[in-house]
Amino acid sequence: MQKTEIVAIDGGGTKTLLLRVRQDGTIAAWRKAGGSNPFDVPEWRAVLTGLMMGQQQNLAAAAFGMAGFGESGRLSRELTETLATLCPAPHSIHNDVDMACRGAFLNGPGILLLSGTGSMAWGMGEDGQTARVGGWGSLFGDEGSAYWIGRLALARLSQCLDGRVEDKSGFVSRFAALQGWPEDAALCGSALQEWYANLVEIRPSVAALAVEIGRFAEQGCEIAREIFAEAAEALACHVHGLRHRLSGETLRWSYAGGTMRSAILREALSRECGAPLAPGLPPIGGAVLVAASLAGWQTDERFIAQLAVSLEAEGLS
Repeated sequence: MQKTEIVAIDGGGTKTLLLRVRQDGTIAAWRKAGGSNPFDVPEWRAVLTGLMMGQQQNLAAAAFGMAGFGESGRLSRELTETLATLCPAPHSIHNDVDMACRGAFLNGPGILLLSGTGSMAWGMGEDGQTARVGGWGSLFGDEGSAYWIGRLALARLSQCLDGRVEDKSGFVSRFAALQGWPEDAALCGSALQEWYANLVEIRPSVAALAVEIGRFAEQGCEIAREIFAEAAEALACHVHGLRHRLSGETLRWSYAGGTMRSAILREALSRECGAPLAPGLPPIGGAVLVAASLAGWQTDERFIAQLAVSLEAEGLS
């Protein structure tokens, strides 16, 4: 009997999305779980195991876009071995930003700039050559990412609290209200230290602050705007670097990741890199295209249009 469904997974540092798609581009089911980046999440195997449970029936092929894949030989081997056990069906594993690029440009040339928990850019030139920049991790990379923004915001907060930086536009009071901390400098500093001492998963917790810092920036908070201006400058370097490496100074760029939802960030990047191209499909769409190709399906305009409509209807776009 012909198998008529595929599975696509987009696994990031904060969340992992599984999508089950029919041959006509409609969605049979979808599931969401916590992050599965093996660099950050010790329980990544359990996350993938839980998502893949019961997915083998009627499965023609699968594709996995996994954060961290290709960045560490050992972890990439562990991902490959784990997914081979969880998915006996034909499958393919790619870096999650590679998949996001395939989705954004529908397997065509372009540069996908991702800023989520971490940051990276992936590009394909007009000649089909691919390259990546960034993605070096939080210790000495991931510039412009949600974690980077959150960490910088915490640094600015501490500097405001001890007087090294002027508290402009009520940054301390905004931050204190966000966290439920007192505004008094001494008490707020104590609450900050206690929060830090009790963190379990540091990167996701710090990265989660970026959304609210973005809101502060939209509300006119000067310090938050400065942070996002620095983030935009750092992320623009990713685009410029890939354009140079791929000999494509006019290559269009697109975006993915929660941080890129900030209009202020996108506007600043537009001034540096030109206006972005709206993604043709969200990151999970790239994994769908790869899995569909592996299953021998046609991924023509009709399939892509139906997939886009289905993703929108499920709130996954």
